[in-house]
Order: sequence, then structure tokens, then C-alpha cells
Amino acid sequence: MASTLLKSASLSLLVALFGCSEPASEHTPLENTAGVSLSNIKQHIKTLASDDFQGRGPLTHGEVKTVGYLSEQYKALGLTGAYKGKYLQPVKMAMVTANQDMQLKVGDLSFESGKDFTARTEQLQPLIDVRSSDVVFAGYGINAPEYNWNDYKNIDVTGKTVVVLVNDPGFATQNDTLFTGNAMTYYGRWTYKYEEAARQGAKAVFIVHETAPAAYPWGVVESSNTGTKYTLMDNNLNASKLPVMGWLTLDATEKMFNAAKLNYQDLKQAALNDDFKATPLNLKANLAFKNEVSHAKSHNVVAQITGSESPDEYVVISAHWDHFGTKQTDTGPKIYNGAVDNASGTAATLEIARIMSKMNKQKPFKRSIIFANFTAEETGLIGSEEFASGAVVPTKQMVGLLNIDGMNVLDGTDYILQYGKDLSTMENYLAKAAKSQGRVVKMDPRPQNGLFFRSDHFSLSKQGVPSLLFMSLGDTDPEYIAHKYHKEADDYSADWSLGGVKQDIDLIVDIATQLANNGDWPKWTSESDFKAKRAQDKQ
Repeated sequence: MASTLLKSASLSLLVALFGCSEPASEHTPLENTAGVSLSNIKQHIKTLASDDFQGRGPLTHGEVKTVGYLSEQYKALGLTGAYKGKYLQPVKMAMVTANQDMQLKVGDLSFESGKDFTARTEQLQPLIDVRSSDVVFAGYGINAPEYNWNDYKNIDVTGKTVVVLVNDPGFATQNDTLFTGNAMTYYGRWTYKYEEAARQGAKAVFIVHETAPAAYPWGVVESSNTGTKYTLMDNNLNASKLPVMGWLTLDATEKMFNAAKLNYQDLKQAALNDDFKATPLNLKANLAFKNEVSHAKSHNVVAQITGSESPDEYVVISAHWDHFGTKQTDTGPKIYNGAVDNASGTAATLEIARIMSKMNKQKPFKRSIIFANFTAEETGLIGSEEFASGAVVPTKQMVGLLNIDGMNVLDGTDYILQYGKDLSTMENYLAKAAKSQGRVVKMDPRPQNGLFFRSDHFSLSKQGVPSLLFMSLGDTDPEYIAHKYHKEADDYSADWSLGGVKQDIDLIVDIATQLANNGDWPKWTSESDFKAKRAQDKQ
């Protein structure tokens, strides 16, 4: 380990503080009503999204404040710690900060970090150096046998720099017979494209950013990829990971293709055919950047109500506690408080825990219920991935997962959004609970965004746990995605009615109560790796 020159993080004090809850400071006592208390919700969101919590960045003093506050709240409600009797599950991770004073050179062109491209790595090395690497356009960068699709079939990209399109061919064509049409598959996600390129032996991958198929503007790409990032650690310093995980602006891409005497738009169109052949640009890429690498433990917060009859069967209710922390800018530090994303969801888990704890005292639940607040969702679902490893509860013992990632903090609606279609029988529970509220289930209006693959429940779904995602990031507030999502402006507002929060908490409590008592094991209905994993677990 010493030979890697990994910088030891000055986090020992922080780590020592974990488990020693900091006082929640002076707050109005929480209400203990039978139903949802909007006063409690407001207090939790206001606290978690305050500047005092410094944007809830993992491995910062903001984490100490956050996990201390959450542990304190669960303990006060009478819940027990779910990790070996403790409220904090350690998540061994690395903190990687790429020096942004870098340039990408392709042929005679030079591109500026942040403005033209982003680049980072999950390899735990002090220096990433890509020299004289052949540049190849590999269409969508997809190898999907079930769709008879392989963009890598005619080329060896070992050691090469690969340029790929964002999303998948179905979105571009809107053809329901191509992949799943407008609805993004996992093959369209940036995480998959990096994973597949690593399997193919590539040295670097740059995803071409276009706002419509990416589902977010360049500003989101830049803010999400240029600060400190986090990753789980293996015993080989993540050597199997892709050396360079990058994005390119459309403008930079077109300049690159023009330099190669190729037409980007023509090749983009050609990539929609299953007989597309990867195309060399006959240009060399050069990129080097230094990394500050440290490693420490972050923490999930996990608490449980123990079942009276089947304590080893678990209903899981979750939300990630983290956001982007504090970023240094030319104009000084900026705190990204993440009030909606996801102080609102974290606050909801606390309020649901209070309500269900009160219910349990009246009539004990048959199954156990775990409340999990995950770390490092924003940087790759890291906390939930560690939770899915089984250190708290084996996934085969998890009945189902209800995950909250951004709530409707405005007025209530006559609908509830469903993410994914015909995936599992959990959707039946959603429909029934919505109907009891006089609401209808409305399908995700932006299936091309692939939201089912972008939040913590996906870590559990991959391990076979049927899951529902509760998310409201812009469907009731169109300005949110454009001006607040992953931006400094995502702050608490005293003007929020929280009518939507109340609705959805009531609905989640309804579903969780059913699952905690009825003995049902929800099933995957579509053929998938998720279904196969659950079937294997149930043999």
C-alpha cells in the first residue's frame, strides 16, 4: 500500500467523532402525533439543509453533523441500531480529487477542463497519464447480446481512447422495437458505458454530452465530475476500473471529428444501426492529471424496528443523506445544501420511523423494518452498494425496498409517479395505495432519463430486491431541474406547503405496513438479471 503513495487523509479526528452524536442544537420539540407532522418535516429539512451542515459532504465535518443528528433522532424514537446493534454502518471508501489544471490534447487541438471536457478516475493512483492513445468512435458503447447489439464487435480498443454517445439508440429513434424506445435502459447510463469500456480494455472514455439524451445540461456534468469524488475500495487499488472517465461537450466533439475529416452528425446517425462499425479517428489523445487520494470510512445510518413474528425478514425504507458539500470557487466557498435532494427524503425517513414506531407500540409489526440513510449516493450509489453487500442484512432476507430521493415539497397532487414499467409486483402495492388516496399512478413522464437506474434502490435491485423509487424532482416544479438541481440554489424555503410530502409519506407508510404484516414476497415480473438473482436467492 505504501508504494502507491496514497496520501493519508487528515480524517482521524472526524472518524473518532463518528458514533458520538453531536447535539442537535436547540430545536422545537418534535410533535408525536399519530399522523404526519409537517412541523417535524420542516424542522428536519431546515436543520439538514442548513449551512451549519456544510452541504452534507461525505468524509467532512458535515458528515459528522449529519450522521450524529440522524442517529440521535432514531435513538430518541426507540429504534435500535441495525448494524451489529449500532446506528452507523462503516463504508470504506476513497476520496479522489483530480487536479483540474489539465488539458486534453487530441491531434493539434487542445481542450480546457470544465469548459470543454471533464475527466476523473476511480483508480487510486497519484497520476493518470494517457499518452499517444488512438481515438475511436464506438457509437453508443453498448454490448447487449439480448438486443443483438455490439458496438465493439469489429474493433480492439485496448489502450485506446473511446468516444461514445449518451443514452441508447431507442431514445434517438423513438422506436419502441429498438431497445425500449424512449425509455432508457441501463445500457444508456454513463455508469454502464464506463464499466463496459473497462471490460473492453479501453484507456479512456469520453461520453458526448447533449442535453436532451443526457437529461441534464452541461452545468450538471461539470459540477458532478470536477470536485472531490468518492469510490469504494478493493484490495488492488481499483486497478480494474477505467483509468479515465470523461465527458465531452458537443462543440468539442464536433471540432475533434472535423480535425479527423469526419462528420459527427453522420456518424451519430450511422450508430443507430446494429451493423455500425466503430470508426478510428486517426488521431492521438494525450491527457495527464494528478490525483489527491485519501481513504477513510464514511457511514450509512441504519436503524430498525424488530418484527414480532418474522424478525429475520426485512422491509427497507431508505434515502441518501449526502449532497455535494462545499466547493471552492473563484468567488469563494459555495455550500450545496441539497434541501430537496435529499434533505427532504432523509427527513421523510425520520418522520416515517416516528409514525411506524408509534404504530408498532400499539400493534407490533410481524416483520422487521430497517430505515437506511445512505452515504455517497451523489457520487455513484456507494453507500447503498455497501449496504447491498449484506453486512447489515443479507439481500435475500429483504422483502422489498421503498427508496425516497427528492420529495414534492409543494402542494399535493392527484397522481403518484411510477419509475419503470411492469418490473415487479411492488407496482401493484403502489397502485392500491394510490387508489386509497384518490390518486392515480402516472408513468414517469421522462422515461428517457433512466431514473430507475440512478438512485440507491438500484444497488439493491441488482441484488434481486424488488424496489420502488419515490422521486419528485421537477414534475411539480419545472424550474427545479433548470435552476436548482445539483446547484447552490437547492435551499430550504419556509414557503413550501409540504402537501406532497404528507401525501407520499402516508402512501409509503401504507405500503410498508402491508409488507410488514402480510407475509408476501414481491416478485420481479420482467425477465432480467434482477429476477434471476431473486429466484436464485429463493431456491
